[in-house]
Amino acid sequence: MEYIYGPVSSWRLGSSLGIDLLSQRHRICTFDCIYCQLGKGPHYEIERKVYVPTRNIIKELEMLSLTQREVLPQIDYVTLSGRGEPTLAENLGEVIKAIKAIRKEPVAVLTNASLIIKDKIRAELSLADFVSVKLDASSEESFELLNKPAPGIKFAESIDGIKQFRKEYGGRFGLQLMFIAQNKDNAPGLAELAFEINPAEVQINTPLRPCPTKPLSKEEISVIKGYFKGLNVVSVYDAKHKDVKPINLEDTLKRRGTGKW
Repeated sequence: MEYIYGPVSSWRLGSSLGIDLLSQRHRICTFDCIYCQLGKGPHYEIERKVYVPTRNIIKELEMLSLTQREVLPQIDYVTLSGRGEPTLAENLGEVIKAIKAIRKEPVAVLTNASLIIKDKIRAELSLADFVSVKLDASSEESFELLNKPAPGIKFAESIDGIKQFRKEYGGRFGLQLMFIAQNKDNAPGLAELAFEINPAEVQINTPLRPCPTKPLSKEEISVIKGYFKGLNVVSVYDAKHKDVKPINLEDTLKRRGTGKW
């Protein structure tokens, strides 16, 4: 498989079969987050294009469906993530429709919300059953520090896009917040934004996979969770993990690293 990887044990999604619409040797993203497990060094993109033709994804999905009883455990979600920001794939909506025509599982998209201000991207994301959007910062200053966005991407526009998508979207909507030492004191401000957005669930994360920054402790995450009381909160430390074996471990590690997803 060139584009399909996993399944992996996801603390948000259970057993998750990944599809990488970017499939490059290097990261293709609108951000260069200081905690990214794919390594340092920006390779910014802000313009959408087709990296992997939809027909290639369909071919692999059909191959997988023929053999899955022998090689795959139960899958809870088919997830669009991979080596970068999936909304950079111009055929995102087309691929979601293709997945739904072949697979019975719900489709999830994990996005950093950098392009969600665009109407077309919100419309394509709306085709998914579950969308989890990233929010690590509560100001432009912390946005630049933590996420290191590509030139032209602004914090205020990302927030406006998230709020607009929340109003329009009828599926399961999650807000993922990554906490590290550099932003743990911003928890009150992030909680204020979370209450304004009002997601179906708040996913509080800290980097448990190998990356340039250290995770916060269970105790620190517990304190942070207190600011979000009143919302449906799940944290990476609280969630249960399934025992899942990937089809190809090497390809899976290239896209998600080791540790808990």
